[in-house]
Amino acid sequence: MASSLDDDEILNDDYYSLLNVRREATQDELKAAYRRLCMLYHPDKHRDPELKRQAEQLFNLVHEAYEVLREPQARAIYDIYGKRGLDVDGWEGTISVGIDATDVFDQYEEDYEEVGTGGVPHIEINKMHISQSIEAPLTTKDTAILSGSLSTHNGNGGGTINLALRRVTSTKGWGEVELGAGDTHGPLLAMKIFRNLTPRFFVTGQCGLQFSSRGVRPGFTTMLARHLDKNTMGYLQWRWGVQSSMNTSIVRDTKSSHFTFAMQLGIPHTFMMMSYQYKFQDEDQTKIKGSVKSGFFGTVIEYGAERKISRHSVLGATVSVGVPQGVSLKIKLNRASQTYLFPIHLTDQLLPSAVFYATVGPLVFYLAIQHLIIRPYIMLMQESVRRIIETEESKMGLIILNAWYGKFVTDNSRKHERAKVIDVSVPLQCLVKDSKLILTETTKSGLPGFYDPCVGEEKSLKVLYQFRGVMHQVLSGDTEPLRIPKQSHRIDADT
Repeated sequence: MASSLDDDEILNDDYYSLLNVRREATQDELKAAYRRLCMLYHPDKHRDPELKRQAEQLFNLVHEAYEVLREPQARAIYDIYGKRGLDVDGWEGTISVGIDATDVFDQYEEDYEEVGTGGVPHIEINKMHISQSIEAPLTTKDTAILSGSLSTHNGNGGGTINLALRRVTSTKGWGEVELGAGDTHGPLLAMKIFRNLTPRFFVTGQCGLQFSSRGVRPGFTTMLARHLDKNTMGYLQWRWGVQSSMNTSIVRDTKSSHFTFAMQLGIPHTFMMMSYQYKFQDEDQTKIKGSVKSGFFGTVIEYGAERKISRHSVLGATVSVGVPQGVSLKIKLNRASQTYLFPIHLTDQLLPSAVFYATVGPLVFYLAIQHLIIRPYIMLMQESVRRIIETEESKMGLIILNAWYGKFVTDNSRKHERAKVIDVSVPLQCLVKDSKLILTETTKSGLPGFYDPCVGEEKSLKVLYQFRGVMHQVLSGDTEPLRIPKQSHRIDADT
């Protein structure tokens, strides 16, 4: 690395280009490229702090690319969906709690006011929705997807359960069969296909039969998509069935912004929508967004923001102002693969007071939590890590280079399964005391800075550390006690 690299050059999502191999590369070619680049980008080969930082980034990216391309199923998913397809965890879920707060802002005529009701407004939870899905690889080409949902609204509820079997037919496509049942819509039978026609053009299709007491309701949906340039996608979708429609949209996603324009002609909804999102280039990944949507149902304007509040959590708030919908506030929290939604309906009218409090309230609350709780905790952890590392370096003690917690795939018979791990290097370094790290016989998901990345699955802790200038590595079970350093963890020079 003779010169400094720009961040755009480092953040490379094309794994084949990163490893400098062809898309049809064999496992031997991938392994040779990986070893060559690991030697080139190893952080220990660079003394300059900036070059060392960039080398560490490239070293981790090369490792990430190789781990994906060496596994047949992960490679097939990457070839079809790209890196975004790999970001979907096996277990996903959404919990939504709807809150009716209209009594706070809506004004009633004096004739309808009740005497002696008091001054406390009535706020209630009027609807809830819970959905969960899990993907289970069966073979290198086959995946089972089990999903279900429960909903309730004003005392009335229902649920559904679906089972889908997906088979990757080639590097260009896959097919899926889905069976479903529920107490609201009846049994469901559907088939889906995905096919890359060219490297820049793909098509999806879905046909289904919905059985109910009113008979059988068929439906068909197809979508054509094309890369217009490196950052822009164009979509054309046609849906036929109970709610037939035709939709076209253009989506442009860059490092600093996201823009969407969409039009739909259909029954019962015809609308035009435009949205824009600006991405700040800060460590908290702050984003602000706004959108306008107008159609036969009325007009809705939305604006909001989201920000990363921890390594694995993103908090967002959106204000919705529309006619005849009124004013609503939507709070959203993404925690790992789980999403928590809190839509709060404030008023059916366009009241300036509701818009003001919906805008200012979340901002004041966030700033208070940020300055009184989150920021002091982060500063304390960063200062602790810095102080511990300086102390350990001065006496060539215990330094955690990398640590991962979650599900690892070590059995060759299960190589088609993907690892589900989180980086716990910083919180683990905080637990180092006097060049020692001691963990007791309890699940490690409860440690500060840890969480469970794969609920219900077997987990382990993998640690790569340096002691007395020598590299060590250990893999420990979730509930096994761990004590490092140990001579048995030492990595031989020939490894």
